[in-house]
Order: sequence, then C-alpha cells, then structure tokens
Amino acid sequence: MLDKLEDDEYAYRRKENTYYPFHDEAEWQLGKFLVENLTQTQIAKFLKLTWVTFNTRARPSFTSKDQLIGWMDTLPCFTEWKVSKITFTSYKTTQPIELIWRDALDVVKQLFSDPTFANHMTFDPHDHLPVGATQVPIILVTGGLEMHPVFITIGNIDSKVRSKATLRAWRCVGYMPIVKFKVHPDYQTILQARLWHKCMDLILANLKAAAAEGCFMSDPFRYIRYVFTPLIAHVCDLPEASMIAATSKSASPLTMATQKAFGDGTLHPPRTGWHTLQLIVDISKTIDPWDLDKFQKAAKAVYLSGVHMPFWRDWKYACPSVFLAGEILHTCHKFFFDHPLNWIKEAVGKHELDARFTIQHKRVGTRHFAKGVTHHRDIQRTIVAFIRAIRALIDFIYLAQNPSMAQALADFHSFKDAIIDNGAKEDFFIPKLELLQSFCGMFSADDLFSRTSRQSKDFALQSMEIFDLFALLHSRGASLDEDIITTNPALSWVSRVLPDEAKSVHGILSGDALTAFQLNVTPDYKSLSPVEIRTKYSLPDFDITLTNFIHHSSQSLRSAFQPRIIMPSRVIQAYPPSEDFPFGNCDTVLIETMRDDGQTSSRVAQVQLVFQPTIQRGSNLDLPTYLSTPLLYVQYFHFITSPDEQPELSMWTMECSYVQDNTGNRYRQGAVVQITDVTHAIELIPCFGEKVASDISSATCLERHERFFLNNFADKESYHTFSTEFA
Repeated sequence: MLDKLEDDEYAYRRKENTYYPFHDEAEWQLGKFLVENLTQTQIAKFLKLTWVTFNTRARPSFTSKDQLIGWMDTLPCFTEWKVSKITFTSYKTTQPIELIWRDALDVVKQLFSDPTFANHMTFDPHDHLPVGATQVPIILVTGGLEMHPVFITIGNIDSKVRSKATLRAWRCVGYMPIVKFKVHPDYQTILQARLWHKCMDLILANLKAAAAEGCFMSDPFRYIRYVFTPLIAHVCDLPEASMIAATSKSASPLTMATQKAFGDGTLHPPRTGWHTLQLIVDISKTIDPWDLDKFQKAAKAVYLSGVHMPFWRDWKYACPSVFLAGEILHTCHKFFFDHPLNWIKEAVGKHELDARFTIQHKRVGTRHFAKGVTHHRDIQRTIVAFIRAIRALIDFIYLAQNPSMAQALADFHSFKDAIIDNGAKEDFFIPKLELLQSFCGMFSADDLFSRTSRQSKDFALQSMEIFDLFALLHSRGASLDEDIITTNPALSWVSRVLPDEAKSVHGILSGDALTAFQLNVTPDYKSLSPVEIRTKYSLPDFDITLTNFIHHSSQSLRSAFQPRIIMPSRVIQAYPPSEDFPFGNCDTVLIETMRDDGQTSSRVAQVQLVFQPTIQRGSNLDLPTYLSTPLLYVQYFHFITSPDEQPELSMWTMECSYVQDNTGNRYRQGAVVQITDVTHAIELIPCFGEKVASDISSATCLERHERFFLNNFADKESYHTFSTEFA
C-alpha cells in the first residue's frame, strides 16, 4: 500500500521534503487539523484572522481554503472515487441518478496491505482453494445514515480491531442514490430496490470476479498472495435483509418460514440463493421482468419482492441464508426495543415500569434511569425481573456467540404464553423473532453506525491518514522494507496506548487472583473509635462482630499470607447516613465465607463500612496480620429460592438476614470480613410486588425492601458467574 507513495508523481520532491507540498511537519499538521475539524467556510475565516496574517509571524504556505484543499487533493489517491450516471430504460426519475463509488476490490487490496493491521491479521489457507491460496472474507455493511453509505471490511482483520470504527478497518465504497421514480406509488419500492442492486453490481463487479478466479494481493508484510474473496456477511436491518434476499415482507429472508410460522420456535429449512434464483427464472420465462405490475404480483405469490437481478446472483458461493445471518445490533438490541420492551410496558404499565427503574439503587459504573425507561441498551440489564420469557430472550442476547444460546431461545418459546396471558401480545408473528432461529452473532455494527462521519470531507481522510503514516516513517528514518510493526509510530491507531501518559492504578489482589480492590488514598474519617463508628454508621452490633472476627482470625489465620500486586479495581460505595441518604449509600457484593464444616460458600452482603484498625501513636504493639489489611463491616442476605426452585422466573431470590440480641431486639445480621473475601460487585433488584411504594426512592430501596432478586444480567462477569450453582 505504501509503495504507491514512493511511485507518486511528486515522490522526487518528497526525497528532499517528506511533507511536500507542505513546508514542513508543523505546517502539515496544521493543514491536516483544519481539514479534519473545520468546514471549508471555517477554514477560510481562520486564514483571514489577523493572528494568521500578521507580518511579524510566519504564515502558512497555503493562504486560502481552496489552496489547502487543492494540496490535499494532490496527496496520492489509493482508491479513486468515481461518479457514474445510472439510467433505467422507460422509467424516469425526478432527478438524475448519480452513484458515488469506488472499486471495492481496490479498497480490499488496500485493507489487506495496510501495515497498521499487520499484527492483527490471519492468512489461513483453505482446503477447497488452490494450493498456496488464501481467503480474504468480505464483510459488507449498509445503513440508513445520510447519503446511505456502503461499508466494507475483511474477515482477516481481528474482530476486536475490526469492530472499532476509529481504527478505520471499515472503508466506505459507495453512497447509494435515493431517488423517486415518476411512476405509480405501488412500483416505487421495487424500482428503488432494483436500482440499489444495480449500483451494488457496479461497485462489487471486480470483487465478484476475484471470488471466482482469484487475484494477487500484497499483504502488510509486502508478500504477494493469491487470494479469493467470498462474501461471508452483510450486516443490515430486517427491511434491508429482505431487499437483499429479494424476498417479500411476509417471508423470512433466511429461512422458508412465512408470516404465520414466525413465532413457532421451529428452525425452518434455509431459503437458499439457488432456490430464490430458480423462482425468478421460472417467473421470467412467462413474464417480462420490466412489466412491473404482472411481474411483482407473480413474485409476491411465491414470497419474492420483484427484484430480478440481485447483486449476489453471480458471486461464487454467496447465499443470503448464510451471509445475512443476524448480528447483535439489529437482530437482538433493536428487536428488544421493538417488541419485548413494549410487551413489558403493556403487562406492567408504563408509569409503574418507570417508577421501578427510577428507584433502583444507584451503583458507580452502572447507568441509572432517573427519568424512567429510555431506549438505551442498558435497560436490558435490569428489566429481567418480570416474566420468565423475557429473561430467556435476554439470556439469548448474552449467549448470542455461544452454542448454548439455542436453549435460551427454546426457554422463551416454552414460557411465551405468559406474555399473552398478561395481555401484552396477541400473537408472535414477528419477522425478527424468526431471525433469531438462524442467528450466528458474528458481528456488531453499533460503533460503525454511531460513530461514522457523515460529511463529504471523508473522501480525503483516508489519504491523509496514510500520508501521515508515510511521513512519520520517513521522517524517523524507518525503511518500508523493515518489519513495519516494530517501528511503526502509528501503532497507536490499533492499540490506543500512550505510554508517556499512562498511569498505573495501585490496588489489592485477592488470594485467588480473581478480584482486585482499590481504596481511596484519603479516608472519609481518619480516626474513629468503635463506639463512634457504631453511632455514626448506625451499626448496633459493630463491637460484637469485630470481636468475633478477631477471635476467629487469631485462631485460623495467624500465619496466612496474602499476596499483593498492582491491579485496577471496581468502585464500591459505603457512605454513612446523611440527609440525602437516610440509611447510608451502600453497595452490595458477593463474599466468599467459611462454613463451620470448613467448606467455603458464597453470601450476598451490603458493605456498610470500610475501615482499617490502627495502633495508637507511641504504642509498642504490632497489629496481627489479619488486622493489617482493610476490613469491611457488612450486613448479610440469605438465599430463599434458586432458579430451579422458581422456574417461572429463574432467578436467585434472597431476603435480609436478621438476628436477635439477649434483650429481644431484632437487627440486621452483620459481620466483619477481610476486603479480599469479596469476589464480585453485584446488583440487587427489589421484589416490588404489585406496585412500587410512593415513599421509596433510589436512596432507600435497598433498605426499605426485604426481598430481592440477584441480577445476573448486570454485566457479563455476573452473568457467567451466577448462571451456575454457586450459593
């Protein structure tokens, strides 16, 4: 890829000035900043500022926005953008049809040779290919952004790198024209779909040829490889999937299922590309495809849309039932907001649902919905304590890249009648529900669609980035023939690590090296006696629990050794009662405890206090080992039902634990534990009953309720931990 810079018409000038046509590196950085961050009008205003034009100060070599843009245009163009006029015989449009595009094969060659991905690519050969050949799997994305772009990437790039839009592993190959035809509204959709497929044909023509015959490409290490380019995925929403597969809305684009079978929980046979093409051929034998009225009616009779030349028809091995397999964003998250969330609103009531989210205890690092339910994906994490069928769908989303997801989907179909019984839905004839049957969970398009720029200046960004890499390498004396990854200053594009700015975080690691802890450097209170702690934190049994801890630890932990290393940690709140938090602001955790029989078990507890015993200044005493690390005062909960004991909900349920003193006073069961006994930060969801009490808020919900659900959907770590028998 960088070889093109050495062969550019201005290469001889860059031997003397690496940054030509700019005067030096500083001027290049200024020009690059202006083009990346300002509009052309803003650039023109900037260059007219007195600060820029004042004679005693060095001025940029470029004096106008046109000159700056012109210089950027002289940078090597790795894949040329083109504008092609598209026409349909006998069908006119309200405005000319212009496709802005570039050859997808050239873009793939550039991606395949990009040195910034060198250490994040695989080149595995395949048995069905010629000896020595390798695959470059093609992944396409289309979306509803302004100008309707088409993106492309390759499966050789590691998925973690590929999924980050800022690393530009996705490249735009075209902007699809959206026009109106001068026809009856009944034919508008079919003509627009045919136009889309015709444009894709033009963009992908050479890529399809390479899939059939192979071609030669240079890899990031500048080795020439013989490659084939199969289409393995096209990420899109359901309407686009139907358009791409050339199917009608009443049929699945992936399987042979039709509308009445969408919610039956059965995996239907795949709707193969060969089957669709054969139906199109059969219809075309008796009806002219451009006789829209007759052709469209015949197509809909066999669940087709009326597209007669889908772009994938001549792409070797391409089959919509394979490359349209669902991904997280469209198949799961959007399905949840379109359907399950609405079911819950109907069953519980929108006002009641808002109230339940509003009073949920606030945890650091977890989104709190203070104004009620919104269309944010985190709503899925805490909406689970309602109906077993909904939990099964959330299970499916978490397991979407795991073979066991099939059981979660089966659980939904087993319990879905409860949704109808609650009056939230009459039937399940939902296309996206049918797509879950064929779900593979290969890709997530969230970052790409939310962060991709929509401005026309994107055309120049790629050339600027690669020129920046070239200039950095040459200005630092690195040869393009060397292992570029070891000297590449643009490695931060991939790793995003800035060693000069990195800051280590000091903490404590548990004995099993599974949990890390970090404490505030400055405690809230530097010195409190046990009596003061008991009063300020409203902990009536603090003295007793601390005495029990010391007695137990002095017998069994006197010679224990706790390893300590530097480690980042999770924030746990433990604040005393205040005006805003009348019972304190305290988070819940999972603690590993030792039973009387010597076996360990897990208990849920609320952290009320973090403290460190100290010796009075001037004393000759030394703290024993078990008191030399921070301790926690916690109040316990106890499990009352397991998921298996309550299959209609399938959640761990617990209650607050209480004890009585000698005088008959009842209070929460407390204990002092070592901080390293904590294994997870967890979230509890109150058992609200029929309706949320009006006098309960997020500041009091953990203290005002007695019974709770353990939310195993709070995060992925919790999900995998609590999906097993652990209590």
